[in-house]
Amino acid sequence: MKTTTLIIGCGDIGMTLGKELLAAGQRVIGVRRKAQAALKDSGIEPLALDVNDPEAIRKLPNADTVVYVLSADHFEEAAYRAAYPDGLRAVLGEFAGRDTPPKRVFFVSSTSVYAQQDGEVVDETSPTQPHGFSGILMREAEQALLDHPLPGSVVRFSGIYGPGRDRLIRQVGEGRIAAGAPPMYSNRIHRDDCAGALAHLIQLTLDGAPVDDIYLASDCEPAPLHEVMLWLAGKLKVESTETIQSPLRRRASKRCDNSRLRESGYVFRYPTFREGYAQVLQEGGFLPAQA
Repeated sequence: MKTTTLIIGCGDIGMTLGKELLAAGQRVIGVRRKAQAALKDSGIEPLALDVNDPEAIRKLPNADTVVYVLSADHFEEAAYRAAYPDGLRAVLGEFAGRDTPPKRVFFVSSTSVYAQQDGEVVDETSPTQPHGFSGILMREAEQALLDHPLPGSVVRFSGIYGPGRDRLIRQVGEGRIAAGAPPMYSNRIHRDDCAGALAHLIQLTLDGAPVDDIYLASDCEPAPLHEVMLWLAGKLKVESTETIQSPLRRRASKRCDNSRLRESGYVFRYPTFREGYAQVLQEGGFLPAQA
């Protein structure tokens, strides 16, 4: 009998994950407000509902594993509260009362829960004392899962990039580049590794293997943003004409350690920004024509 994964918030990452799980022989159900059109012809079974609707949430089907990868509608506190702590608590409350609860619930979180900003190395054991509302509410949702009787794992993604997520490439293409000093460390993960890491942890769960409470999912090389943009400029064959204030100054400069995820057996498809951005540049048609 096929195992079932329920993906709540089945957007870009959820659909990429769903297709991977389908290829592995699973049944996949994708939940989003307007699921029918978005998931058409994907092989993922669509279920349209709002997790903040107490009546609708009862329609969630039983599943072996649940992935909560919802995105907030807007970058504002009310939207983040609805999407993260409130929505996740509602889902946990619904499944806790079932005769056949899921084997594990995965909550996709963010490295915004860390406040470190001086280039420190952070891992799953590092202090989390976020300042902004987004990190605070994400951390509240994490704790709601970790404190819940249902087995659960938090997966903290760093900056996600990939096909369609090419803002940095476009900035460099316009001749803009981050300052080299002081070094502002950036961390990233390719969208396909987001899906790959989740699929890996789901398989560990189904195999009955040990799964930790928290994983930091970021690629294998934290790098100064200046270095990443300089590499992109070389590939695009553009000269930098403008030094921009690093967007990281508004957030943090830290170095994410993915050792726990790698030690669990996950092998990164794009271990550094070089392999990952090479794929995005190629697929997105950004590379200049050969002479």
